[in-house]
Amino acid sequence: MIDFKKTLEKHALFLAGKDGGKCAYLRYEDLLGAKLRNADLRGADLIGADLRYADLIGAYLNNADLRDADLRGANLNDADLRGANLNDADLSGAVIFEGWKLKK
Repeated sequence: MIDFKKTLEKHALFLAGKDGGKCAYLRYEDLLGAKLRNADLRGADLIGADLRYADLIGAYLNNADLRDADLRGANLNDADLRGANLNDADLSGAVIFEGWKLKK
């Protein structure tokens, strides 16, 4: 299992162009119900990640790779998904903005 806190710290360094930074590699990780409110995951590799019921309110997912990710029931209210790759991602029941759920 990954040290998620350390992964986010290294990703922040990566985004800032600082030494010790590394793009978040969360491919196929089990992030079921993760608390990622306002997380900065721009450009992160989240291919096939299990993000069911994750709290992604206000998360920055610009240009993140979410192909095949499982986002069923995730709360994406106010999340920034510009440029994110959502090919084959499952967004069934995901909250996209307050009071509205995506139905698939």
